[in-house]
Amino acid sequence: MKFLTEDQINKIANILKQLLADETILYLKTRNAHWNVEGPDFQTAHVYFETQYNELQLVIDEVAEKIRTKDVYAPATISEYLQLTHLKENKIEKYDSLSFMRELLNDYEIIIAFLNESINEIEDLNDVSTSDYLVGLLEQHQKTAWMLRSHLK
Repeated sequence: MKFLTEDQINKIANILKQLLADETILYLKTRNAHWNVEGPDFQTAHVYFETQYNELQLVIDEVAEKIRTKDVYAPATISEYLQLTHLKENKIEKYDSLSFMRELLNDYEIIIAFLNESINEIEDLNDVSTSDYLVGLLEQHQKTAWMLRSHLK
């Protein structure tokens, strides 16, 4: 059995910390959509965004626990997340479902790109379990992005 070096563990933990920040910011943006969406499809969109943020809540917990399995503390403050995230806070002009979906789709695509890059890097560091976990998360996010994209057509 080959063990990871401290340097490898730190590199993997740093990737996971960025992912945790992205997932947490995405969660908050999805909560915003759930709370503030309005329009003729309010009920459907309200319930859909609730489903999304519930899924993200589980992801956030799993990513934080992945960090802890590396014996590294997970970031847990908004200021840390804002320093680590790849996502941007954009002003939504309309509070309709399509505006929120466009914004969330953009964020999912950013996270998908980061996951693709990170999976390869973590595979190179020989952490199969983390790489496998990220592949599953990538598939989950790709499915959500597809659903958002399909709704926007």
